[in-house]
Amino acid sequence: MVEVTIDGRKVSVPDDASILDAAAAAGVKVPTLCYLKDLNEIGSCRVCVVEVEGIDQLVASCNNTVLPGMVIHTNSPKVRRARKMNLEMLLSTHDSQCTSCVRSGNCTLQSLSNDLNVFYQDYPKLNVNYTPWDKTRALIRTNSKCIACHRCIQVCDKVQDSHVWDVTSRSSHTVVNVRGGLSFEDVDCTLCGQCITHCPTGALRERDDTDRVYDAIADPDVTTIVQIAPSIRTAWAESFGLSGADAKLTRLVTALREIGFDYVINTDFSADLTIMEEGTELLGHLPKSQAGGYPMFTSCCPGWVRYVKAHFPELVDDVSTSKSPQQMFGAIVKSYYAELLGLDPHKVFSVSIMPCVAKKAECAYPTMNDACGDPDVDVVLTTREVVRMVRADHLDPASLPDSDFDQPLGIGSGGGVIFGATGGVMEAALRTTHYLVTGHAPADDMFSAVRGLDGWKEATFDLDGTSVRVAVANGLANAGKLCRAILAGTVHYDFVEVMACPGGCVGGGGQPIHDGRELAGERGQKLYSLDRASKWRNSYENPSIVRVYKDYLGKPCSERAEELLHTDQHGWQMPAERAGRSLG
Repeated sequence: MVEVTIDGRKVSVPDDASILDAAAAAGVKVPTLCYLKDLNEIGSCRVCVVEVEGIDQLVASCNNTVLPGMVIHTNSPKVRRARKMNLEMLLSTHDSQCTSCVRSGNCTLQSLSNDLNVFYQDYPKLNVNYTPWDKTRALIRTNSKCIACHRCIQVCDKVQDSHVWDVTSRSSHTVVNVRGGLSFEDVDCTLCGQCITHCPTGALRERDDTDRVYDAIADPDVTTIVQIAPSIRTAWAESFGLSGADAKLTRLVTALREIGFDYVINTDFSADLTIMEEGTELLGHLPKSQAGGYPMFTSCCPGWVRYVKAHFPELVDDVSTSKSPQQMFGAIVKSYYAELLGLDPHKVFSVSIMPCVAKKAECAYPTMNDACGDPDVDVVLTTREVVRMVRADHLDPASLPDSDFDQPLGIGSGGGVIFGATGGVMEAALRTTHYLVTGHAPADDMFSAVRGLDGWKEATFDLDGTSVRVAVANGLANAGKLCRAILAGTVHYDFVEVMACPGGCVGGGGQPIHDGRELAGERGQKLYSLDRASKWRNSYENPSIVRVYKDYLGKPCSERAEELLHTDQHGWQMPAERAGRSLG
């Protein structure tokens, strides 16, 4: 341990502690801008500088370690002048039109400017020529708002293994942009959105599609149907400062009806539908993996699907053909549900609320139009966009009454709820696969070993005498390590779940932004609490699932199910002795 003095307070900290960590241990807050612990500790913004007695120049507190007997001043006149000057220099190249910025009110640069009393600019504006950005892309970069903090580079390289961003040009023209001067279309971006949630300013954001939704709501000839993903219930109320009973999903359901949606339905239903299809598909894949072949990989995360296609094409044939819950729901809405409601599917406008940016691209794929020829999902809104719509309609969620989803697509099981947490898809699939094989329900939490935030987890379960080896990865860098190990033959599994975002969908790139805080673990625990309280914990128990198969689909992986709910057909069929298993 090392003893140092910070602003007159003595504190003992580990030998390798940074000055920033030592200050926190002493209860002293040092402002930061570019810093992300263990990820971006480069000191480029110089906002975290402090004065150390005996050293002439100021030092960055984020990447300098303590020394025995150090006497540190975090807010001396010299420090205050330097911080303000450094911030003003950053602002000299920054587009400071805060009133029209999507991050206004939730921008670290804006907050620091207010905290440091930067109310006018002494430095002349430095004009930099930026490459125009196509605003129709799902992910939008506005380089005039970039402060070159390098956060997006680090999270893309180290956490997501995608290497989309890099420093380009030189000297005063240095900017962060697509690596190598390439076009955005020429790099393998997964659209995970982690660069957005880790950007301290509004330089990165998702495309805003709220106007398209408002236009559809205003059209008297169009019926608008909106689905809400499992992860949304953990995060939508954060932006309104709500928690507990005030943050119930039933309040958001009411808000969406107030905004003007005709029907509000629950993506937990199609998560259960995905499990029925994917669990059945797994049983068909097991003989291959048990004989030494590659495992079956989940397919519900479009960021992961984009990643595996770009980096590990030799594994693509082993990715489940089941569509994501979003796309399954879209196909069901414009077929089965439209028939139930007596609607022309061509006049149905299908909207999904997702924690994800990649979903915006997924719904636009030309293969996602199996129900009636139109896109199965017309628009995807992130959690942040929905929050903006609620605010635009001047609604106060805390004062809204509760209301339920529309039926019969408003029911979901606990297995559907936990889809939003890393390991949730795996656990839900194993619960249903256990039932399909054995004919009886699994014990509660029988497969809980796949839970947790570890980047790469593995477990082995007995499935009626067969040892099923599974792995779960979250964060694409972890997924890359896992895939390389599988291809090298150093590990072998039967079933693998991958979520692109750390912690799963609850940590998705479309979720509310809390700079410097990672809330996936806390949000995931909310989903498991809902699972434990669910009337039906297993997907096959969902009465709406039983009904849709009985009245419309027939059985999992039937011809109609393959047509609507899958992207391709592997050519195998459910073994006859399992195909007739009751879903009720």
